Amino acid sequence: MTASSDAACELLDRLVARGVQHLVVSPGSRSQALALAAAELERQGRVRLHVRLDERVAGFTALGIGRESRVPAAVICTSGSAVANLFPAALEAHHAGVPMLLLTADRPPELRGVGANQTTHQPGFFGDAARFAADAPTPDGRANGYAELADRAFDAARGGSVAHLNLPFREPLAGALPEWFVAGGSARIEPVPVRADPVVLERGPRTVVVAGADAGPRAAHLAERGGWPLLAEVVSGSRHGATVVRGYRAGLADPRLGGRIERVVVIGHPTIGREVTVLLRRDDLEILALQHTDEALNLNGRTRAVPDIDIDTGTPVDAEWLAAWLELPAPEGAEPHRAELVDAVWRATGERDRIVFGSSRLVRVADDRLWGRARVHANRGLAGIDGTVATAMGVQLAADDGTTRVILGDLAFLYDAGALLRSGSEERPRLQIIVGNDGGGTIFDGLEVAQVASREAMDRVQLTPQRADIAALAAAYGWDYVRAQSRAELDAALGGGSAIIEVPLPR
Repeated sequence: MTASSDAACELLDRLVARGVQHLVVSPGSRSQALALAAAELERQGRVRLHVRLDERVAGFTALGIGRESRVPAAVICTSGSAVANLFPAALEAHHAGVPMLLLTADRPPELRGVGANQTTHQPGFFGDAARFAADAPTPDGRANGYAELADRAFDAARGGSVAHLNLPFREPLAGALPEWFVAGGSARIEPVPVRADPVVLERGPRTVVVAGADAGPRAAHLAERGGWPLLAEVVSGSRHGATVVRGYRAGLADPRLGGRIERVVVIGHPTIGREVTVLLRRDDLEILALQHTDEALNLNGRTRAVPDIDIDTGTPVDAEWLAAWLELPAPEGAEPHRAELVDAVWRATGERDRIVFGSSRLVRVADDRLWGRARVHANRGLAGIDGTVATAMGVQLAADDGTTRVILGDLAFLYDAGALLRSGSEERPRLQIIVGNDGGGTIFDGLEVAQVASREAMDRVQLTPQRADIAALAAAYGWDYVRAQSRAELDAALGGGSAIIEVPLPR
């Protein structure tokens, strides 16, 4: 037994006792004590272990697990540039309010700042993205307080935050595991519920509920109790209930509706509709935002963040206000090829399934076309294209039933192609990756840059047209592949098993 192994076992044992169910490991030398302790926990059946070669993929896999389960997964990596590769997932988790634990191995203090291999300044590496960060004491065989550090990190992360423990280890880096750990470790510690007193709102004045990413069923429930119009983005998971408004974009643009709004309740992170962004910038509105991340949503300079909201049901519903919004027709939409793709995926998804939207042109088409109850995820904290496939894999690993379908564009898919690689000992998750391939980033066609750039410049530095052979890429990673060129072929593919499904789309 070594001091490093003893400390690693103490830390992971406590995290698992507190409720961590998934560990994501990227192999490395400095982190070997943590990795071997994780393998022993898997052998005992106390956790599910996922091994990912690429730390960026590991981070987004943990992000997906946290998205679906709302329990932090712990990522284990070695020192140096490995830590930097966790940054994109940590930023997304911070901005989206997803719980995550980062356990980064490091050199001991005497090897920092002296040119040692694979060494950089890791304490506080994630800055404001980490709600809690600690540079742990170097294990020396005595009580180093690693269980207490685990408690502090878990408590910080479980509400929807990132916690970072930087863990310096001296050689020998691993040894025999302690007997108490091999014997089964500590019993589970039941979590203490965290409750917050809600703000009670009367049903008037004229109010709308805006549901952005990660809002979930809570937004629909609140809007129904208040008798308020529900303006829900497709990535919210809130597009159901008696008050959901299909034509909300047109309503916001209409002075007789959008112009008469007096109060907005915001749940989740709205990012898709520009009309919603314009609404939330108005400084004449009372805006209340349910605080679900460490970053306050304050677009109009006077937004009030609240922990929870309840309704004073003794006040009357403004039935005329609600009816005017519900009378708005659903948008007709455009882009029939993309509309047919997202419609097919939506219809194929049952109650036990999940959908993950990538940040591409397809999610905006879906926002116009898709309605009804569905379990939806999307990385809209920063709305980047990175990590979409890995996130979807994490969602499915945490769900452990049904099928997860990820809809994304060709560039988002290629950006995260490394997530297709898995350890030979791990089963492929039940995942369908639907790639709408239009040969490049045509989302820029609808942005301002298309009005000022030349065709040559647009192709060179914005659209980045590609000719990747997705079938060959799927074969290289050992995935089944289907090319669906008609609705019938797409429906058949969606009714099958795990696969990469390529859908050619016009530019």
